[in-house]
Amino acid sequence: MNHTHKSLGFIGIGLMGQPMSLRLLAAGYRVNVWNRTPEKLNTVIQAGAIPCKSVTDLVAQSDIILLCLADSPIVENIVLQHLLPLGTKHKLLIDLSSTHPETTRQLAQLLHKNCAMDWVDAPVSGGVAGATDGTLAIMAGGNEKSVKIAREVLESLYSQFTHMGKVGSGQITKVCNQMIVSCNVLVIAEMIALAEKSGVDASKIATALTGGFADSKPLQIVAPEMASGIFTPIKWRVKTLLKDLHMATDLASTQSTSTPMTALAAQLMQLHGSHGFLEQDPATLIKLYNNKK
Repeated sequence: MNHTHKSLGFIGIGLMGQPMSLRLLAAGYRVNVWNRTPEKLNTVIQAGAIPCKSVTDLVAQSDIILLCLADSPIVENIVLQHLLPLGTKHKLLIDLSSTHPETTRQLAQLLHKNCAMDWVDAPVSGGVAGATDGTLAIMAGGNEKSVKIAREVLESLYSQFTHMGKVGSGQITKVCNQMIVSCNVLVIAEMIALAEKSGVDASKIATALTGGFADSKPLQIVAPEMASGIFTPIKWRVKTLLKDLHMATDLASTQSTSTPMTALAAQLMQLHGSHGFLEQDPATLIKLYNNKK
């Protein structure tokens, strides 16, 4: 079924939200947009997005509301202040943010109880490059009907879309994803530092390991940046990984399972962030191990 006749409301036009909304516009959707910092809307408005003066206006004018926000408290605020009063059973919320699984479940229940509006948690992996190229991996939680709609509406954004189960399952899967990514990036940083101090040309590491068991997308992205000491443009942020690691350790605690490597990763990421790198690219983690400026 073609859902391009449905109007989309996109809240959160940041590093990921901008390329995703641009792809939705290119796919033929009417996209209403709102962002806390209006200046960030310029590019998507030029591409045809319709700016809304408030979240309330956006929700009223949109059939499907998409969130791409920084953390759980911001998502919670948007839902409680704007979606609960205006939601209806004919609207659908798709949360592309990385939100705490328990917060997701509670808010989804509240939204459905108060206005019969469905919720799909659909966090993404693949970074800005994946959002720009339409090759994201999306892991979704929700009922079959709503997830089917999300799968079709978001088609221009992903190369892999997996229905993981009921609401909250997508967020749990994203937490698992971030556990792997964070530990991977941290070991890449210490590996690059070791290679450099041992006299190896670290700029060749990513090429040398291509296709082997150690190869990964994080390796190919961050290893050259770590070797060169060039960390711009920023494609993702240390604070994002740290937030997700905290969610992982919290989830592990509630499930009474041990995650020692993730806990250590959270400590190291916190240490790095405390040195002024929270807003910087995770490639800067190399600075934990060397003295590059």
